[in-house]
Amino acid sequence: MLLKRIMLGALGCSFGLMTAGGVFTVLLAVGLIPRFAGKTHTGNRVMLYETMVILGTLTGDLLSVFEPYTHLGTLAMGAGVPEALWRAAGELILLCYGMFSGIFIGSLAMAIAEMLDSIPIFARRIGFRHGLGVAVLAVALGKMAGSLYYFYERIYLFGG
Repeated sequence: MLLKRIMLGALGCSFGLMTAGGVFTVLLAVGLIPRFAGKTHTGNRVMLYETMVILGTLTGDLLSVFEPYTHLGTLAMGAGVPEALWRAAGELILLCYGMFSGIFIGSLAMAIAEMLDSIPIFARRIGFRHGLGVAVLAVALGKMAGSLYYFYERIYLFGG
């Protein structure tokens, strides 16, 4: 039983590292962080931007994995703090989170849209003249088939 838990922990960590590597690869491929630094004329703070992206990702991961331990209001309710204050604080946190998430997702979408403009140029340079539409269609159909399977089997309810 202990070996099974150790193996599950090791697999979970390695899959998480692979996923995080993929996310950061996409961010690097679209040049999101250098674009922020260029637009704001703060190129000397690129390391700070990268650190904030990594810390934000780690914070989101920890809050989603250890969700039962992140309910600060339920821990402090007995300490004489009014419930209305906790609700107001929660709404303020949600407002900030929503604003920053929207900015990030919008910026990422615009960077990906700009990167998509370069795909035909890249395809022409490597000599991939015919079949680009078929390749894009195959990716879209594969994504659709995976989504249909996910919802048909109701994997979202039970996990794998």
